[in-house]
Amino acid sequence: MPALPNLILIGPMGAGKSTIGRLLAAELSREFLDSDHEIQARCGADIPWIFDVEGEAGFRDRETQMIRELARLDNVVIATGGGAVLREENRRVLRDCGTVVYLYTTVEQQLRRTAKDRNRPLLQRDDREQVLREMFVQRDPLYRATADIIVRTDRRGPRAVVNEIVRRVQRLIDPLQCKA
Repeated sequence: MPALPNLILIGPMGAGKSTIGRLLAAELSREFLDSDHEIQARCGADIPWIFDVEGEAGFRDRETQMIRELARLDNVVIATGGGAVLREENRRVLRDCGTVVYLYTTVEQQLRRTAKDRNRPLLQRDDREQVLREMFVQRDPLYRATADIIVRTDRRGPRAVVNEIVRRVQRLIDPLQCKA
């Protein structure tokens, strides 16, 4: 069987990219890298602080640079921030560096998963549901256009999602594999 390519997880905040990414990397004996965590480690500051000081555009510049760096690595699982797909350059780099998996989830599930999270600058408002719905309308088509595989994550355990990703990626690289 051919080796699996790098796996890149995209999707909205609260879809489970970090949790699923860590499990997927462990399952495949690979390194897991989260672009948001890498940005924070490099800057020595958290994302809300970067947003406050540099604005969203400054953060997106850092994100693009980090995606370029991570794309040069081999044998990794990468989780991106929810807005990484907003820039065409990022979408192109992600598509070129591995198999892209869109972790799809509903706005309702996002609201539940992010309810107590204070580390998401775009959600520090009273109209969180409206913000998530607007982001979904803007970003869902970009996630779909970038992804090789779409996997639904709401109402499913992370282990079930990981197993589905591995099975579907293996079918992509070996189409003759039994589909049973």
